[in-house]
Amino acid sequence: MREFVEIACYFIFAMMWNLMAGYGGMVSIGQQAFFGLGGYTMLVLGNFMGVNPFVAVVIGAAIAGLVALPVSWVAFRLKGGYFAIGTWVIAEVFRLTFANVSAVGGGSGTSLTALRGIDKATRESTTYWMALACVVAAITLVYLFLRSKRGLALLAIRDNEVAARSQGIAVGQMKLAVYAVAAFGAGLAGALYFLGNLRISPDAAFSVNWTAFAIFMVIIGGIGRIEGPIVGALIFWALNKFFSDYGTWYLIGLGVLGIVVTIYFKQGLWGFAQQRWGWTLFPTGRQLVLK
Repeated sequence: MREFVEIACYFIFAMMWNLMAGYGGMVSIGQQAFFGLGGYTMLVLGNFMGVNPFVAVVIGAAIAGLVALPVSWVAFRLKGGYFAIGTWVIAEVFRLTFANVSAVGGGSGTSLTALRGIDKATRESTTYWMALACVVAAITLVYLFLRSKRGLALLAIRDNEVAARSQGIAVGQMKLAVYAVAAFGAGLAGALYFLGNLRISPDAAFSVNWTAFAIFMVIIGGIGRIEGPIVGALIFWALNKFFSDYGTWYLIGLGVLGIVVTIYFKQGLWGFAQQRWGWTLFPTGRQLVLK
């Protein structure tokens, strides 16, 4: 159950990054800001305000989504590579802020004490079912969104923002909505992860590695496809599970695998399988039918 929760957190975080970058064209390197914010909000609500930690997971995700609204006012002033680097800087501001708050352990972090009264079996099973529900909800909502007119509008913005605006699409509102939803999902993944980990620190919660791993998972699986983050999360979990003890060689292996996939499987492993054998679990494409 613990392994599944870990995979679920990887997948949800990667799915939200894919929604932003793969479908919306907004390449962010700072989604760890909302991942860590969701985790810290869950801990503060549970440890200091007496909120049930499982309820606090959802509240933490909602807070992350709300915080994304004022943050977007700064981030959306930047374009392209400047947007990517700017989001990273914003995440560093979050990390330094929490590192200077002594109430939550400062730079060394603190433990989630709100679960002390709950036995281990109940805690793990509840976390498992909650993670499963979040995975199903994430896949369902993203799929329904991409099949809707708003999903088509998002793809139009990704392909050509000027042309989309000329067709009457509210580009600013759509990008803001996707940014907030992706922040909500990242906060949900963070809260779930640290709920199972029972401990949080600024360096762990706001590490750029989270976004780097999400990019790896999406690229390996297939960017711009719902199946991509699923395949990527499973591959990344397996590599992390069995090869992370090799330290530097493990990281080199991840890099080599990423290079090989981007050279020989430009649309990711699932994209290759889709083109070769026509595999599609969640069809979101549209076909023009002439009558």
